[in-house]
Amino acid sequence: MHDEEPRLIMGDRADGDDSVANGPGDAAHVTGDIVVGVDGSKESFAALRWALGEAGVSGQPVNAVFGWTASWDMGDQPDNDEGWDRMRERISAKLRAWVDDVCSTLPRKPDDIALTSVRASGAVALLQIGADAQQIVVGRRTMGRVMRWFSGSTSSTLTSESVVPVTVVRMCEPDEDDVKQGIAKALGDERHGVNLGQDAGATGASHHDRLIVAGVDASPSNSSILRFAAREARLHGQPLHVIFCWQIKDLGVVPGYERAVAPMDVNQRHAEHILDKVIERADLGPDLDVRPHAFHIRADHGLVNASKYAAHLILGSRGLTGLDAHFLGSVSNRVVEFAECTVTVVH
Repeated sequence: MHDEEPRLIMGDRADGDDSVANGPGDAAHVTGDIVVGVDGSKESFAALRWALGEAGVSGQPVNAVFGWTASWDMGDQPDNDEGWDRMRERISAKLRAWVDDVCSTLPRKPDDIALTSVRASGAVALLQIGADAQQIVVGRRTMGRVMRWFSGSTSSTLTSESVVPVTVVRMCEPDEDDVKQGIAKALGDERHGVNLGQDAGATGASHHDRLIVAGVDASPSNSSILRFAAREARLHGQPLHVIFCWQIKDLGVVPGYERAVAPMDVNQRHAEHILDKVIERADLGPDLDVRPHAFHIRADHGLVNASKYAAHLILGSRGLTGLDAHFLGSVSNRVVEFAECTVTVVH
């Protein structure tokens, strides 16, 4: 959204205190809670289910946050303190009903869920309440791309401004994943030009057995991405696939070809060497099965293609800013927009 207030106007906690912590999160550690935006939409319910599933594996607490404004459809705006108190009570009760409804569909009720409602736009509430969270989780809106471009979205605001990782959960219709897996299985993944190993598209594996993929570049800022991704892979008992999508301009000077253009096979080997060094610097430990892949393709195209086979795609927030980002879109924004799986943007 672009009409956000610069700060919280007032805060209400259905459980817990009124404090809003500030400070950077650390994607490399399992500290902090999972803050998830809930606003009554089916996309936010998908985000809450994802967050609760993640917490069920990690043991983290979950904070369900509803950021509301005076224009929200809860009747006329109160004109006195008593009226505001009654409105806050109704909003807190509504948030509790939403969370209870989602929890009723889960195999077991989670033990540690905080409910927080604040008078602020959704993005502002999540940015401030989630400032020291382990991650912020939101659902991806289903409005058309043109409408999202003009109006913006909570997820794009969060991925560009948050200091902690932001996970954008893609909501599928009940049978959409199964149908897509069936199509991929029938066609064979070799026809897609991207082979990441034993993936669900080729094997028909369930959603929970699909790949965890990290997208990196040649910059020194990949360690936080890889540590977050490694934690996810360990939590879910999966190998970690690391993709480096490169173009010749990304490789720098190829040794031995300082005054000439290197052949593509030499560029490919150099890209693989760069990727090996990126993984080595992250120091992920010997216990994790890390599978590197270097592809000669634009980063946004390659990562969106990879999302067809992944359950979770993790990437960084580097890219364009300001008007360039709005008109052209950063890599992370384009991947969040078009990816076919849940995406986490790590800062």
